[in-house]
Amino acid sequence: MTTMTTGTTTPAAAPAAAPAPTAPRPGGRFTERYLLDPAVNARPYGYLNALRDHDPVYWSATHRAWLVTGHAPLMHCLRDPAVSAERVGPLMDAVPEGAREDASRAFAILSRWMVFNDPPQHRRLRQVFQEQFAARAIGRYRTFVERATRAVLARRAVPGSTGDLLADVARPLPALVFARWLGVPQAHGPSFWYWNARVGDLVLGAAQEEREYRTSLRSLVSLDDYLAGLVRERRADPRDDLISQVLAGGRIGDTVSEEEFVGMLTQMAFAGGETTSNLIANTVLALLEHPEELAAVRQDPSRVAMAVEEGLRWDGPSKMSIRTAARDFDLDGRGVRAGDRMFLVTAAANRDPERFADPDRFSVLRGSASHLGFGFGAHFCIGAALARLIAVAVVDVLVREHPGLALAGDRPPAWQPSLLNRALTALPVRY
Repeated sequence: MTTMTTGTTTPAAAPAAAPAPTAPRPGGRFTERYLLDPAVNARPYGYLNALRDHDPVYWSATHRAWLVTGHAPLMHCLRDPAVSAERVGPLMDAVPEGAREDASRAFAILSRWMVFNDPPQHRRLRQVFQEQFAARAIGRYRTFVERATRAVLARRAVPGSTGDLLADVARPLPALVFARWLGVPQAHGPSFWYWNARVGDLVLGAAQEEREYRTSLRSLVSLDDYLAGLVRERRADPRDDLISQVLAGGRIGDTVSEEEFVGMLTQMAFAGGETTSNLIANTVLALLEHPEELAAVRQDPSRVAMAVEEGLRWDGPSKMSIRTAARDFDLDGRGVRAGDRMFLVTAAANRDPERFADPDRFSVLRGSASHLGFGFGAHFCIGAALARLIAVAVVDVLVREHPGLALAGDRPPAWQPSLLNRALTALPVRY
């Protein structure tokens, strides 16, 4: 479960008055491009490097937002309380008028997600899960994850066959693990993951038509109702799962209401599967496109974890997160005003040459976990340990036990159009 980023795939309404940005830094010729331009979406890093070199804090008239691409100013934003994560309002503003009748409860649920709250609310909500997400607690699931990985690969990745690694492995494996971890019975899996996918359409901006919004809003409510029922069941009959463990901690009904707890579970359910799937697929793609790095991992299994960390830095599942200025403040010499939207482009910051040597090179020997692939500070991904556990298990088995693993097809991989996520549409391979 990596840090979840949310927003729309089209620019939202501009602030009341667009800021008057200071002059750009000296540099070469630069022409702004729309981040969802198909060429930029498919291969964003050349453009993001040029944007960062031109101005690491850039006012974009196209996106009506500040694009923060430099590592240092982005770190400033992640530390500064003037940069707010509360952005449920803009999401609701994007809902077509005809779908508004379904929106009030759905957006009340979203307002309980940790990712949409600032301190001290964020801290209060997060503390409920702190022990269950610690690396030592997550380690209990290592054996299950490894067994599940081999079972899925045995069914879907037969050596010598061809297939779509995203559909065969990268999507179903995290879904299987997260359902087990949350305590969702296997029989309920199809409905549970359908609701999650439709919630993704809402918060990641794929929903565009009124009908799609209605489906997404109702799915979020259905997911909330389902998890509320599961919480009631676990109160009466505790099991070995996340819900039972948190309930046993005694905070629910004390520091956090049961309604808030259920709302946060909907965030966990959504964020875990999607971003971990993309982490697996993107890391495997990077290894297959760099045979020398793949060989290095096969020679030394301890490098699998390093490969996953480098995958997070080099081409991670999250390109950016969206924030709002809570008050006027100065950022790297730029006057940011209250209400301004801010795109914190971690994909660019993770390739900033002022922070990383030879940043456009994919190297499993880099050995650095100081990337921003899981965020930083108060909003550092609470599920990072579980995401790492799953991704390392899958990549380890794939690259070491499938020596014939290679890309298939003669076309470059296609990427989903998204401002926020870095997600393949498919990953054709030969197992």
